[in-house]
Amino acid sequence: MVSWHMRAESIVRNALVDKVDRDHHETDRAFLRRRIIVAVVLVVGATLLGVSLSTEPGDPMFYTLTIALALVWIVGGFLSGPLHLGRINFRGTLRRPIITPIAIGLAAGGVFILGALVVREIPPLRDFTANVLDHARVGPLALIVFITLFNGVAEEIFFRGALFSAIGVKRPVVISTIVYTIATLATGNPMLGFAAITLGFVLGLERRASGGILAPILTHVAWSTVMVFAMPPLFA
Repeated sequence: MVSWHMRAESIVRNALVDKVDRDHHETDRAFLRRRIIVAVVLVVGATLLGVSLSTEPGDPMFYTLTIALALVWIVGGFLSGPLHLGRINFRGTLRRPIITPIAIGLAAGGVFILGALVVREIPPLRDFTANVLDHARVGPLALIVFITLFNGVAEEIFFRGALFSAIGVKRPVVISTIVYTIATLATGNPMLGFAAITLGFVLGLERRASGGILAPILTHVAWSTVMVFAMPPLFA
């Protein structure tokens, strides 16, 4: 009889560690084309990200810029080349990852909330976090939620989709996480950089294990949902 902790370990390994078999090879020409597109989109996207978060909370331009940013990530991701949804092993069969990545996202959100209880007691870190959350406290809640989740999906299409594929087979998890963090630091906010490097590493592991972007998308959306609803009240 398999104990619960052995079953849990198996689920985690399938979601984050064990890679499924897949054939996602590209020609050298397609690979070079993907790298060029990714480099251009990365510069444009990082610039838009920095500009969007430099706007005042409640400024209508913030919503325009963040939606434009999401479109840049999405269009750039699909223009770079084929993207795959991915699969994970579940009880001996390969299936689309759905429940496990959502659970991972909710768990990551819980960890971030616990960390926020510490961060809010440290004035410099509290101020950096509050500056970001000001955008979530001002304006229509439905619009804020839509923008947050839309950008989460868009980031995964580009960073764990196009960028991850453009890196190749050598250390894609580490390299994609570092690039994701550097792009996020274009905002000038170290707390967003910290979130990017911690969450990005988990998302990278999911991408490597499943071979696709579905698991990272669902994890990012679940995490973002926790952040947009639970985080602002902690720093009110």
